[in-house]
Amino acid sequence: MPKINGNEIRPGNVLEHDGGLWAAVKVNHVKPGKGGAFAQVELKNLRDGRKLNERFRSEDKVERVRLDQKDQQFLYEMDGKLVFMDSQTFEQTELDAELLGDRRPFLQDGMTATIEYYGDEALSVSIPQKVVCKVAETEPVVKGQTAANSYKPAMLDNGVRIMIPPFVGEGEDIVVNTEVFEYSERA
Repeated sequence: MPKINGNEIRPGNVLEHDGGLWAAVKVNHVKPGKGGAFAQVELKNLRDGRKLNERFRSEDKVERVRLDQKDQQFLYEMDGKLVFMDSQTFEQTELDAELLGDRRPFLQDGMTATIEYYGDEALSVSIPQKVVCKVAETEPVVKGQTAANSYKPAMLDNGVRIMIPPFVGEGEDIVVNTEVFEYSERA
């Protein structure tokens, strides 16, 4: 693995530090009036989610890790495990449903997800940013309610509650942004 200087760390880099894999979330370069410059880095552990603030001087060497990304198709869920299939080798992989966190309800049968691997260990699963869902229940449309920023609560077919515009009714397909859990557009 390539070693980089402490001042070359950028947000999004994955580092091997203190025996763990850490993702750089925020990097702030500081030049104090006295002493040498350093990078104040906020790190997040990829295995257990802990956060850590660390200072790296320019002469410090850290190992930068490259993660392999594979697009895999979601097949089904069984006993808290998600089963994915590699579309080239047709090899099946079981992963904990906790890797998706609160985005789990948006995972649909046959959806292609990107899984990041470190060797043979799966570290994260990312689903598409926009997903089509059906509105299961919402308040009826009220004529004349045309205020620009008025939204109403809705329950989607996957059990997630979001706010939608007043013109969208029950049974309609909508596009939902899975990163911020917001209505994006009609499908």
